[in-house]
Amino acid sequence: MKNKLILASASPRRLELLKQIGITPDKIIPADIDETPGKNELPRDLALRLSCEKAQAIAKDHKGTTILAADTVVACGRRVLPKPETEQEAQKCLEILSGRRHHVYGGIAVIDAQGTLKKRLSDTVVQFKKLSQKEVETYLKSGEWQGKAGGYAIQGLASAYIKFIGGSYSNVVGLSLYDTMVILDNPQCHPGGAP
Repeated sequence: MKNKLILASASPRRLELLKQIGITPDKIIPADIDETPGKNELPRDLALRLSCEKAQAIAKDHKGTTILAADTVVACGRRVLPKPETEQEAQKCLEILSGRRHHVYGGIAVIDAQGTLKKRLSDTVVQFKKLSQKEVETYLKSGEWQGKAGGYAIQGLASAYIKFIGGSYSNVVGLSLYDTMVILDNPQCHPGGAP
């Protein structure tokens, strides 16, 4: 990439994922926006909106630079699961996920050096096994749930609880690498879908 790239995220997982495909941002500037879902806003729409708002928040002070922003939303049906701040919240997430399929929506937004906004949505289906009380307690004690959408990290201990995954694994970690490469390489990319 000829232009400088700013990653609008403080997530160490997103940075590691980008490095896997040979992309090192010139700067990391986390976007501080209100992430509250709108009334009746669908989880997939929330992920896309938040990624766009993050990119726009950083782009206004960094003209002529490429901005990459992302947001991950974990949802059971229309219900958005939080990034738990307490063990009780994490336990509630695990109880909801136990034995069920859920969606991980990854919104990706890029504002290029000319100021053009491009966006894509990655949708991964994940199914947890039915968790025993002991498994829930063990996972809570690990602390791995902290700051993770839906209260789990697929790349850690929770990988032993995943029965099925359909779609991008890297999306569940924090950033779909396939969609990121498409959106960065293809200026004609159709918003929110495959080119």
